[in-house]
Amino acid sequence: MKIIKEFKEFANQGNVVDLAVGVIIGAAFGKIITSFVEDLLMPPIALLIGDVDFKTLKIVLKEAGEKSISINYGNFIQVSFQFLIIAFAIMMVIKLANRFKKEEAAIPAEPTLSEKLLTEIRDSLKSRG
Repeated sequence: MKIIKEFKEFANQGNVVDLAVGVIIGAAFGKIITSFVEDLLMPPIALLIGDVDFKTLKIVLKEAGEKSISINYGNFIQVSFQFLIIAFAIMMVIKLANRFKKEEAAIPAEPTLSEKLLTEIRDSLKSRG
């Protein structure tokens, strides 16, 4: 029962929930990028190079009846495009988040009550001396 209690404490921490939300949003974002690459980006590129479906581009090493041994470089190209677009999008999100952090850091925080009291004490000691 101690393990269950520890697991509940672990699961109730904010980081676990944030991580779960990030994974779910990331998976959905990956599907959007996959659709963007496969359905919008690759068809015009394929048309430019001769109306070829990238997934079918391959080098056949050995014919073996219905199944053949091949290097599927077309699929690799498509997955590489997906990766580059995802990496670029993540970079842009991080740049945007960093910009907000810099703007937030530029705004000075209001002094706490302790800081205000200490400032008053310091100022009163200066005026006496």
